[in-house]
Amino acid sequence: MQKKPPFFSISSINLLLLLLTTAFLLSACAGADGQKDDTDIWSETKLYSEATDKLNDADFAKCGKYFEKLEARFPFGPYSQQAQINAAYCYWKAQEQAQALVAIDRFIKLHQGSPNLDYAYYLKGLITFNDDLGWLGKFTGQDLSERDPQAAKDAFESFKVVAERFPNSKYAPDALDRMRYIVNSLAEADVIVARYYYQRGAYLASANRAQLVIRDYDRAPAVEEALYILYKSYENLGMVQLSNDTARVFKLNFPDSPMLETGQRVAKERRWWQFWNK
Repeated sequence: MQKKPPFFSISSINLLLLLLTTAFLLSACAGADGQKDDTDIWSETKLYSEATDKLNDADFAKCGKYFEKLEARFPFGPYSQQAQINAAYCYWKAQEQAQALVAIDRFIKLHQGSPNLDYAYYLKGLITFNDDLGWLGKFTGQDLSERDPQAAKDAFESFKVVAERFPNSKYAPDALDRMRYIVNSLAEADVIVARYYYQRGAYLASANRAQLVIRDYDRAPAVEEALYILYKSYENLGMVQLSNDTARVFKLNFPDSPMLETGQRVAKERRWWQFWNK
């Protein structure tokens, strides 16, 4: 006797698998927490209003996501440009630097004619510089000059755009102040390297790094210690004439400095990066 086929045919099984897969994908789209994303049915105006409310409430992580959704869903709407720049600001305040940079770089690339372009470059400088040292940096007294200087250099370039392309911008004065402090921090970073070499007896290397500070950052406060390191490095290398000449230059530029006698710079009352931490 011929056996009857099983209840499920091949086509029935495939259909069942398809239904199960679809159900799984739909549940995944509802979000990792199993909640449906209510913003999917929001209008452009409502999404902008809710994102703005989150911004005003300092809920920066959520406002960044809302503004990003707004720009993605309504790329040609009246709020699109503002949403991009607001998303960058929110992500920056939420300490999501990578996402903030993506948002602000996209805005700069797409909107070179925007009246907010000066602010965009200024905000990029703030995001790149990231002068929040965190609790560990503040606890240890770490200076920004003791960290990787590349971020400071990148921030300098953004602030430079504001100062040079938009000299009448309301952000230009602060951009110039930050550029000066960045220069000071870079000079301090090189002095730290020169000091490291000197303390380990690598006097030629310390002299070369000190010369770099004097040449590239001639008005930075770090020049005082750079001259002292150069003077002592020449002395330890047996270059008497160069050592004496450097000592004379030091006394001429820093007549009241006790460093030649004490070997120590006068302690700064405030870390340079604390200029904004009022």
